[in-house]
Amino acid sequence: MPTLTVFTPTYNRAYILPKCYESLKRQTCKDFVWLIIDDGSSDGTDGLVKRWQSADNGFLIRYAYQENQGMHGAHNLAYELIDTELNTCIDSDDRMTDDAIEKIIRFWRRNGGAEDISGFLALDAYENGEIIGTKFPENIKAATSYDYYYRHGVKGDKKFILRSDLTKKNPYPLYEGEKYVNLATKYSLLDIDYKLLNMNEAVCVVEYLPDGSSSNMFRQYVRNPQGFAYSRKLCMGLPFAGFKFGLIQAVHYVSSCIISKNRGWLRESPKKALTLLVAPAGVLWWLIILIKTRN
Repeated sequence: MPTLTVFTPTYNRAYILPKCYESLKRQTCKDFVWLIIDDGSSDGTDGLVKRWQSADNGFLIRYAYQENQGMHGAHNLAYELIDTELNTCIDSDDRMTDDAIEKIIRFWRRNGGAEDISGFLALDAYENGEIIGTKFPENIKAATSYDYYYRHGVKGDKKFILRSDLTKKNPYPLYEGEKYVNLATKYSLLDIDYKLLNMNEAVCVVEYLPDGSSSNMFRQYVRNPQGFAYSRKLCMGLPFAGFKFGLIQAVHYVSSCIISKNRGWLRESPKKALTLLVAPAGVLWWLIILIKTRN
């Protein structure tokens, strides 16, 4: 049994997926499985993967298809199927550095194993080698994802390498007609009981494409208000969240409830006084979203 599953959710990305595949072929360590979650593609992704599966890659390629549910729905299926000790997600438009698997396995074997550790974070980089955001503070060996970002000043996307027995818990909710729930909600739930180690080395090279979700966030707000409200409500109720963080979540929660026409917005909030206090700001943010997406 390999140690790591690298899983890739994909939706009509046959034109860019070979870049990810070629990077996995170049790995200096093949102690992994590549799991491709095809989230309803109609561009020949299945045929492409079949050709790769018949090749001598040095690693196993698994493929699973489902009707389109969005990124979080693809993650749900991946976590159901994963049977290795660790897993990490590499997006269809990204690639791994040639020694990424070797670095991941070596770091975990040397540092992992404690019951209160859910996994570790590693760095992402641009094509030119520049680190995205900041590195981890050298004096911090383990912390929650919340603490890394909101107390220790870490910035930018990072790669989560997590224990598979933990990621199987708390699947993302699915809402009819919506295709987005913030993936960070799972990490926030893990933060309640676990910490993350950190490795100050890049394992993933990231490209932000125009059709990616991060490039269309304002439209995501309008198309997926229930998913956003779920995320904001969960984050508001986190026991370790600071006041400023909760304030921001409450503003977004109000705007998402307006978009989804949820009349129970105040009753359903875990912080009712805070939510009522920021309601005017939530209305203002809703108006900004409408302006940003009116064309």
